[in-house]
Amino acid sequence: MLVTKKRLLGFVCVAALGTAFAEPALAKSEVSLGFQQEPTSLDPTSDATASIDAIISANVLESLTTVNEAGEVIPALAENWTISPDGRTYTFKLAQGVTFHDGTSFDAEDVKFSFDRAMAEGSENPSKGVFAPIENVTVIDPATVEIKLKNRDAFFLFSIAQGDASIVAKESVDSLKTNPIGTGAYKFENWTRGDRLVLVKNTDHRNTAEAAMERIEIRFISDPAAASAALLSGELDAFPGFPAPELLPQFEADPRFTVEVGSTEGEVILAINNSKAPFDNIEVRRAISHAIDRSEIIDGAMYGRATPIGSFYPPHGPAYVDLTARYPHDTAQATQMFEAAGVAGSTMTIRVPPFPYATRSAEIIQAQLTEAGIDARVENVEWGFWLDEVFKKLNYDMTIIAHTSPNDLGNFAKGKDYFYGFQNDTFDALWQQISTESDPAARIALEKEAQTWLAEEAVHGFLFQLPQLGVYDKDLRGYWTSAPVLFEPFAKLYWAE
Repeated sequence: MLVTKKRLLGFVCVAALGTAFAEPALAKSEVSLGFQQEPTSLDPTSDATASIDAIISANVLESLTTVNEAGEVIPALAENWTISPDGRTYTFKLAQGVTFHDGTSFDAEDVKFSFDRAMAEGSENPSKGVFAPIENVTVIDPATVEIKLKNRDAFFLFSIAQGDASIVAKESVDSLKTNPIGTGAYKFENWTRGDRLVLVKNTDHRNTAEAAMERIEIRFISDPAAASAALLSGELDAFPGFPAPELLPQFEADPRFTVEVGSTEGEVILAINNSKAPFDNIEVRRAISHAIDRSEIIDGAMYGRATPIGSFYPPHGPAYVDLTARYPHDTAQATQMFEAAGVAGSTMTIRVPPFPYATRSAEIIQAQLTEAGIDARVENVEWGFWLDEVFKKLNYDMTIIAHTSPNDLGNFAKGKDYFYGFQNDTFDALWQQISTESDPAARIALEKEAQTWLAEEAVHGFLFQLPQLGVYDKDLRGYWTSAPVLFEPFAKLYWAE
């Protein structure tokens, strides 16, 4: 899943699990985590793949701020900060005595280097929008850094908690993609591509006493049946982001496991290439929305374990507007609209990444579009191909993807080069208002307006909110049941005594 970061997910998982014949819980200091999506690299500052954040951010690499499970911004490498009255200048006081995993020291120069690198011309950072409001970064002294913004940014402290804003060192930056060296509670040990990745406890971390696990092993298992088998056999300790909702009942009935169904920030959409005919025609996009039956998609692809959405905002959010009735499922109306637009019988291809929620939804949507008179075809592709051809080159008609980053309405203000192929001056101005509004009530009103606008424009087919389906050993503790951000701190995991 990608992102805008907005990171895009294909059921990224952070998993841990306990075997049926485990040693006494008191003696356990290791955990095995299951992921469906293997990272394409290990550098969250240069790649939008969500699983990079899930593994590396807040665990190996740290940022100035971080976010707790409630979605609140809390200190990380910055112990505290002050904000100027005009909301444009942030002064961060940094944690002292911090070292990177290779022994080099951390100070304000590393912060400046990291932000300047992200903002540089030619930067590979997948969320350049996070850094766009920054005017300059100034080192006041080794323990103090000042970041001045061009204008207010209501999401700034939250945004810089993400993996895109990880603090890295000039001495080790070239190795980030394969050997990330950070300041986090866990150190990278090894990565066997196609199989597993191992992290070990950083005994020099300033909060090392909080990290109960000495070793974290992450297994990459893309097949849902294999994921289930690994849990049942005790090969894994848990599978947050469990990819097979139809298999959850057997775990709910098994006393060895705890099943959690939480929420994520992941809007699952039928993304439409707005820059390409006939999808640049709003009537064609609206016809697609009428052809879609969300209930059938949720029942068939998610076995009922998802919430429908009618725009690009999570149902659990404070500004949510229920717009699912804007385009009621109406095959006859969709057919008439396709005919009126002159596209009846046209071929439309859905290029789908290899994630169950996407592949299953694509098959259902294919049938729904076919019923409305479209020659709908599904093309299943590998994740690397999707990132290159769909996300980077916009070589697609439609695709299905979960946007898992929070506060990502700004995706629609990224311009025609972003993979939506969409740009609109009205929405750009609306997002500028949202992102600079300091009053929460006023910002919520603007976010409601943005949701309604996107639904009216039928920019995409809005499907459902991706749930956080987790299967855990009954004795594992400290995991998040919902996902307010892409990462989850492994340091919170522990075995019940």
